[in-house]
Amino acid sequence: MGIKIYKPTSAGRRNMSVNDYAEITHKHRNQPEKSLVVPRRKTGGRNHSGKITSWWRGGGNKRMYRIIDFKRNRDDMPANVLEIQYDPNRTCHIALIQYSDGEKRYILAPLGLKAGDVVESGERVEPKLGNAMPLRNIPIGLDIHNVEMSPGQGGKLVRSAGGVARLMAIEGDYAVLTMPSGEMRQVHARCRATIGQIGNLDHQNIRIGKAGKSRYLGRRPHVRGKAMNPIDHPMGGGEGRSNGGRHPCSPWGQLAKGGRTRSPRARSNRRIIRRRRSVRYGIVSLKRRK
Repeated sequence: MGIKIYKPTSAGRRNMSVNDYAEITHKHRNQPEKSLVVPRRKTGGRNHSGKITSWWRGGGNKRMYRIIDFKRNRDDMPANVLEIQYDPNRTCHIALIQYSDGEKRYILAPLGLKAGDVVESGERVEPKLGNAMPLRNIPIGLDIHNVEMSPGQGGKLVRSAGGVARLMAIEGDYAVLTMPSGEMRQVHARCRATIGQIGNLDHQNIRIGKAGKSRYLGRRPHVRGKAMNPIDHPMGGGEGRSNGGRHPCSPWGQLAKGGRTRSPRARSNRRIIRRRRSVRYGIVSLKRRK
């Protein structure tokens, strides 16, 4: 696992870095399992009428979607890890496993999992790397990922590269987890989670380097409001390069910084014990200066 930094042979290469894919089993023969892939059609940010509903999307390389087993519901049947593969649809790597009856599935690859290892899921399996089990059976203090929010629903929480949650306590029917954001919340103890931290930790250190790389990922250019005319955006216009003269906002005047984005009517709000750290515009930089 590491980062490959290019020599500055051009302006785009000067600040560009990529993952060296050291965790991948076969870097030059990374072919997905044909029975576990389906075509993925792109919308380009448009709805059924062809109108843009999500800005700055479009283009990008074609991708086949890998079907991931988030439920891990084949209990008490060991599976061998055949390969660790790259998945273009997510930031973490995936592991191709094969059960004793010949069935193959994809799972999220935790840090340290390699080809030849054995993973298992069930109520009373050993709490080791890659095994999936209910939260009530996991020892306190272990790192986990791919956590369910409802029993049998499949993992919804902590699924990106480097993600890790920690089991803090079991209180009655609920387990107390510390999330990667710092939020502390309750999850039903019958929900399943996988032991370990998700791999590909260096994903956060990758520098895109050039505009064309963003187009490969399906991201179209994003124009700043202050670069527009006054008729197009509240922050547009001005003599010279002005800073807008107001707080950052949307084209319709809605403030963009410091506002809450979580719905106050979300049912899971009552299970939050401690909210994540609030980073408002400018507050963090002031604290660091002190």
